Amino acid sequence: MQASLRRFSLFWALAAALLALIALPTPSAQAAEVLLSQGKPATSSSTEGNFSARSAVDGDPGTRWSSGFADPQWIQIDLGASAGISRVILNWEAAYGTAFRIEVSSNAASWTVVHQTAVGTGGTQNLTVSGTGRYVRMYGTQRATSYGYSLWEFQVYGTGGPGGGTAGLLSYGRPGAASSSQSDQNCWECTPARAFDRDPASRWSTSSTTGWTDPGWISVDLGATAQINKVVLQWDPAYAKSFQIQVSSNGTDWTPIYSTTSGTGFKQTLTVSGTGRYVRMYGTQRATPYGYSLWEFQVYGTGGDPIQAPPLPSDPANPPRLVWSDDFDGAAGGRPDSSKWRADPGTGPNNELENYTDHRNAALDGAGHLVMEARKEVTAGSSCPPDPLSGSTTCQYTSARMNTGATFQFTYGRVEARIKVPKGNGLWPAFWMMGGDFLTGRPWPYNGEIDIMEILGKDVKTAYSTVHAPAYNGGGGIGAPYTLPGNADFSDDFHTWVADWNSKGITYSLDGRTVLTLDKEQVEQTRGPWIFDHPHYLILNLAVGGDWPGPTDAGTPFPAKMLVDHVRVYQ
Repeated sequence: MQASLRRFSLFWALAAALLALIALPTPSAQAAEVLLSQGKPATSSSTEGNFSARSAVDGDPGTRWSSGFADPQWIQIDLGASAGISRVILNWEAAYGTAFRIEVSSNAASWTVVHQTAVGTGGTQNLTVSGTGRYVRMYGTQRATSYGYSLWEFQVYGTGGPGGGTAGLLSYGRPGAASSSQSDQNCWECTPARAFDRDPASRWSTSSTTGWTDPGWISVDLGATAQINKVVLQWDPAYAKSFQIQVSSNGTDWTPIYSTTSGTGFKQTLTVSGTGRYVRMYGTQRATPYGYSLWEFQVYGTGGDPIQAPPLPSDPANPPRLVWSDDFDGAAGGRPDSSKWRADPGTGPNNELENYTDHRNAALDGAGHLVMEARKEVTAGSSCPPDPLSGSTTCQYTSARMNTGATFQFTYGRVEARIKVPKGNGLWPAFWMMGGDFLTGRPWPYNGEIDIMEILGKDVKTAYSTVHAPAYNGGGGIGAPYTLPGNADFSDDFHTWVADWNSKGITYSLDGRTVLTLDKEQVEQTRGPWIFDHPHYLILNLAVGGDWPGPTDAGTPFPAKMLVDHVRVYQ
């Protein structure tokens, strides 16, 4: 009986132990321990010669920190943010510490001891510790030799720190080099720096005169040794079919960490593993007769000497709130609210025939509408393309165009307008957005254009929504035509257009019905970089003539009126 009880007790003891093991978090459930110290700022109580504190956190076991020949001495690392410290590795030179402490601090003034010994052994010491702090230091109180304290490497591991202890973008703003660079009318100042600016509308390209050959390469200096775990390449159509991702400690001797002979172009997100200060894309076979060209070359990992990139914009709230609106209330004949809209006078692009006036063709109707009116009237002295009917180079029409560029720019939101469009050959009403940097000199289409509604007066049963960027613009813009139920006429009534714009893409809807969805990731994988993650402004206009709508004719009604009931932005 007693033996049976002992066996019963042993069974339950084993079962309890097994349950305890099952209850432990799995490695994937626990926060991953990462190297937090590499490339971070380091200081010390003293320095012998050129053996600076920075050399103990550079990831290079051939460089070291060495102190003065006295006790006590210390070396400390600023992790940049508070972190959970779980392990410290000290790789001592012959001048090691017999007695020392590992300490952590939130302010580099008040220190907490997380490890202490009086029998240090030198060599490589892998110390399990537990503490939290932004600063970590080795504080030596007794030298093992008559010399100072000297460390080849001082590594701190844990969770947290900048980026939550996860891999971050290391390449932003760092200096680059390349086999060659292009700078001409086709690719102005396409230098290596353009691939590391986190601006998907600028790019690096090999030289058109010397660089359209194999091999071709571009590299980045991360500033200090880093552990690389991801590389993102956003290719221009001139991409590499065969290439390697390589790392180097000195920018001369390179080790491949990724290789392919079947490159796909567009956006490639590569999982890699390597250590180095320099990272290079080394192309060995071009996919086109042209060179190699990258909109973006992003390197992710830990360590290095990263420059903090500007924060990305926040998505709109859910549900979004109204942040800007115009319901066009006011007395008949009143002009658009100048605190919201500014006239955009001058001759339109695209070989349009009108001259946009300074609000003379835009007025309130007293019933809650803005009336944008195109008139057949000669404007002397304007520079216009020849009129297809008269051949005159004097503008034969006037119309209205206005925008919020000087009063309201925004990134992301629900953009809405209720509009009634006119009918007639040559008329071209539109509601759209332009990238704000267009106003500071960045040329179209590098600034980005988001067309919410365009309709041609010669076919008022079809509307269009489109985006334009360097890799897809004009007739190659990404968009779609759509119609009303029953193939109704857009000019018969008001209709509400909406663009829901966020960090994932844009969803267009008409009268509450989705008509087009543009997914950012899909566009990057199939057409080219998505450049719409920065401020844009609103534009309303009624064009006359141009390359797309074609000319007016004797049946085009003048004056032609585009009515706007409201414009609203929610975020």
